[in-house]
Amino acid sequence: MRILTPSKRVFFTLTMITLAYNIQAQDQNLTLNQDPKFEQLLNDKRKINTSISTNDTYKIQIFSGKSEEAKKTLSDFKREYSNIDGTIIFNTPNYKVIVGNFKTRIEAERNLADIKKRHKNVFLLKPGK
Repeated sequence: MRILTPSKRVFFTLTMITLAYNIQAQDQNLTLNQDPKFEQLLNDKRKINTSISTNDTYKIQIFSGKSEEAKKTLSDFKREYSNIDGTIIFNTPNYKVIVGNFKTRIEAERNLADIKKRHKNVFLLKPGK
């Protein structure tokens, strides 16, 4: 191992400090050029994401049976309850009419009691089911 003399050590230290002082980080100014359609596509994607239902809400099943009857049931339901969403799901061999996206069980049960007055065989679907 080689030992530096004090004068070489001072020279080496000063050289390192000078080099370290001159090192600069990257510029923080960044210019981004993006296609104007990108923002439109991003907004469309956000709209689609909000319409996708997740399994963290309570839903109510109001019908299970044939396709034509399911369509008629959903149509009648939408006329009666325009503020509640509904959809038809095919689960072999039946078509099921599922309505609502209720965040709490209490809200779902209130609507369930009202819907039971007009539809038979109605029941609550818990999240994740």
